Formats: sequence, structure tokens, C-alpha cells
Amino acid sequence: MSGVGEDANAGTTAVRDTYRFDEDALACWMAAHVEGYAGPLRVEQFKGGQSNPTYKLVTPGRFYVLRRKPPGDTLRGAHAVDREARILTALGGVGFPVAHVLGLCTDESVIGSWFYIMDMVEGRIFWDATFPTVSNAERPAYFDAMNATIAQLHGVDYAAIGLADYGKPGNYFARQIGRWTRQYLEDADAGRDADMDALIAWLPENIPAGEESSIVHGDFRCDNMIFHPTEPRVLAVLDWELSTLGHPLADFAYHAMMYQMPPDIVAGLGGVDIGALNIPDEADYVAAYCARTGRSGIPNWDFYIAFNYFRLAAIFHGIRGRVIRGTAASAHARERAKALPRLSALARRSMETCR
Repeated sequence: MSGVGEDANAGTTAVRDTYRFDEDALACWMAAHVEGYAGPLRVEQFKGGQSNPTYKLVTPGRFYVLRRKPPGDTLRGAHAVDREARILTALGGVGFPVAHVLGLCTDESVIGSWFYIMDMVEGRIFWDATFPTVSNAERPAYFDAMNATIAQLHGVDYAAIGLADYGKPGNYFARQIGRWTRQYLEDADAGRDADMDALIAWLPENIPAGEESSIVHGDFRCDNMIFHPTEPRVLAVLDWELSTLGHPLADFAYHAMMYQMPPDIVAGLGGVDIGALNIPDEADYVAAYCARTGRSGIPNWDFYIAFNYFRLAAIFHGIRGRVIRGTAASAHARERAKALPRLSALARRSMETCR
């Protein structure tokens, strides 16, 4: 793995200078708003996290996790930690595997930006999509657990859990293409990319017919899940910043894109001998999702892949802009920014496969 893998993202470090805040003010807020809190409090920063800075809060009796908006200017609509807290609370209420939210603060005077606090779930995060510490015999069960979890998410009745207004049902691809196009064009600091410009012209004209709506995570990858310490079971899905109501096939295709993704960009299996590792192949993985969601297949699969490469490239473009402006949350965000040209080239190649 490259510098964006486990060594770069696992564990904590001292809070970096850009992301320091008044820890005494946080302790006072927790004493008033988090049931059972008892200090003293020590704050560490997780190494991972490209967008919203994430902290480990250590007390004598337990650990907590804090997610906050980054300091400084942010793009409109980005870093909505209040939305993260809302969906975690709603999904936790119906038994979907997420961390329990303990409090949300929208008073910027406390630590300088909005934040929420949740339980720290103890388990394993696999930063490498090959699940290298798992035996060949066990590996299919871990992939099946991911498959079952995303199918479970797409089956949640979002209206029944109070999320009917969490997004706009329908017209998902047009809205998403428009959103990421605007963010790409508005971030002048990050510059322009010829492959991205080609995708912006092509994607809106080639959206498949048919509308579906479900909760979509938006960044469903193995490294955004906490697995049981010893079992092939997902205990918590992390990083809900990009969640909304959208098309479930867009969400699933992003997840299944791991089969094509070079592992040095994000957790992926591109170039890996999956047969030797006893990893289910892409066709079988798609078939398992279809069986769980009552589908006979997924037409227009190549479009969904091209769309997701474009969307991820737009996110990396935003990371490049934050690096240039000095507001990138991760110490390794520069590595993400450097990967942008390769990712946009992969997006364009997928687009051309659809033609």
C-alpha cells in the first residue's frame, strides 16, 4: 500500500496545529451535554479523514470520537456534520450498524466550528481491500458482510425513520453531476483538468432511464467500516458526509468499483490476483447484491462506473483545493491531490468504454 494506506491513516497523533481548539471548553460542553461524561479529557487526532477532522477523546472511563467541520472557509454545503449526526441517529434506531451519537453542537464559540460526539466502536478497519490479515478460507465471508450491509442500507424505509427530507428523491444523477460540476468549476485554486471537462460534457447526455431512491452512503468502502475484532461482521459504517437520498445503483457501483480501483489511490483490487486470494469476482459480487435486492441484473453498469470515477475525481479535486488553501484535514491529503490526474484519466477511460 502507498502512503494513503494503513500507515498513513491508522491510529492517532497529537492534534496538528491547524486543528487545535480549546480543550477545556470542549470538556465543559461535554459535562453539560454528554450523559455519563467524567474527565479529565485528553484529545488526540486520527490520522485519517480527508474532509472533516476527526478526534479521539480519551477519559479515564471511556473513549469518544469527535467529528467537526474544518476551520477556515469551506465550500457551500460541504462538511455538514449536523447531517452526519442526523443520519447516524436515524439508522441506529432501526438496527443498522453505526456508532451511537451522544451529542451535536452547533455553537461555533465552543471549539470554533460545529461538531458532534459519538461512541468509539472498537474493532478492525481494513485499509487494504485484499483483507491481508484474513485467511483465504475466511475472506469470502468478509466480502459477503460488506455486500449484505450495503444491501441492508438500500432496503431501509427512509421515510419511516424520519428522513423523507434528507434529500430529493428522483433525478439523482442529473443533480449529482450538476453538484460536482459546480464544485469543480468554482474551485479555481485547484485548476482545470481536460479529462474532467470531457466528462462534464458527456455525462448529463447519457444518464440511463429509470428512477429509484434509497439512502445512499456515498463513500461505501472497506476502510469506512469497523469490523468485529474476530468475526466477519460489520459493527459500524463510518464517514456519512456524502450521504443523501439517491439512486442505490450509483451507491453500489461506487462500492463495487473496488474491483477496478488501483490500490494506491483508495482501497481497491486493481491489478490484484483475486483468485489466488479467494476473493469473489466482480460478477459474483454484483449477483449477490442483486439477489439480496430482488434484481435480475444491472443494465448500464459501465455508466454507473464512469459516473462514480467522475464523482471521486471531483472529490479529489476538492482535496487539491484544500491543500492549496491550507485547510486539508489529513496530513496525507497531498498524496490524494497528486492522484487527481490518474483518477480523472480512469474516469475518462470508463466513459469511453460506454460509447
